[in-house]
Amino acid sequence: MKRIIALIVFILPLALNAQTKLAENIVEDLTTKMGERYLAQTDLGMLFVAEELSRSGSGGLDIDKTMTELKGDPAALDAALKFYYQYSDCNRQQLIANLKTLGIKENSVFPIATYTVNKFKGEAKTLLEDKAALIKSGGMPVLPPPGSAKAKPAPTPTTSDNDNTTATEPTPATTTSPGTVPEPGTATTPAAKPAEDGYNWDVRTLFKLRKPEQLEELYGKEHVTSHGATDLQGNDAGTAYYVFPDTDNEMEVIFDGENGTAITFTKEHSKWKSPFGIKVGDPLDKVVKVNGRPFKINGFEWENGGTVDSWEGGAMAGKGVGVLFKANNTGDPKLYDQVTGGKKIKTDQSVLKKLDVVVEKIVFKSN
Repeated sequence: MKRIIALIVFILPLALNAQTKLAENIVEDLTTKMGERYLAQTDLGMLFVAEELSRSGSGGLDIDKTMTELKGDPAALDAALKFYYQYSDCNRQQLIANLKTLGIKENSVFPIATYTVNKFKGEAKTLLEDKAALIKSGGMPVLPPPGSAKAKPAPTPTTSDNDNTTATEPTPATTTSPGTVPEPGTATTPAAKPAEDGYNWDVRTLFKLRKPEQLEELYGKEHVTSHGATDLQGNDAGTAYYVFPDTDNEMEVIFDGENGTAITFTKEHSKWKSPFGIKVGDPLDKVVKVNGRPFKINGFEWENGGTVDSWEGGAMAGKGVGVLFKANNTGDPKLYDQVTGGKKIKTDQSVLKKLDVVVEKIVFKSN
């Protein structure tokens, strides 16, 4: 009897910790198939994953690169599996069925399913509620009409020349034939329904642009102007190009050659679909949630006042995101003085909520 008990004591921890890490060959198979299906733009599951990676911030500014290089980014891969589990209604059998549609090797499917369920089953209720909210709001991605699917080219270096809480059953992945590379101005990321006005409002498609002529081609020369600009700190940032100037949809673009492209927003109520889902006017709490932890901002009414000093290792650290905040309720000096001057303010301080701190300006800079 003692031997049996000892054996149980020895085996139980191993069983509980089983499948806490995926073997390298399984990761290789999984990430290759996910990348291929994403590029083909014919798998609703992968479009959903990419959309949620972008919405959560786990996908960075270049979702194409993230989706095709998941093997080298364990955090993004885990997030991708979480959202694929969400797409599968947090149901193990549905997850297994969906994994099989990706063409993953038979002996890889069950370890992936076990790893995913063990890691994220504690979040199932929240994931299902979030998915139900997406369905209700019409935020679920859709596949292009049959015969019109356009494959994404594999990412290459760019040159200067160029109220319900029950989720519905997921739609199985479709396997229509991929077509040609998208023409300028067509949707090239897993966005939802095409805009009725014909414009692509997904900011992520613009980070590979290197010349103002490309903006004019996409949005019309009559909708693009240029003049001097300033950065978040108020310093001269050189010449910027403004798309839809002096409207709610105004977007500022600064080209810096192979150093990347910076895109800035200062207007509320725009149609633009921004990385991380953050927009001008969003409350501080939302940015903290997206970052996954509190961060530090510079004290208001001072040098670099209201800008992010450090993301404190959160989801937006090192992702090329700069934010300038403002306080709407500054009438009480006793409150406002607590967050002004040459100090670093942690965003979990309750006074910030009382001051109604919101995003005033946001910059996304591609690498």
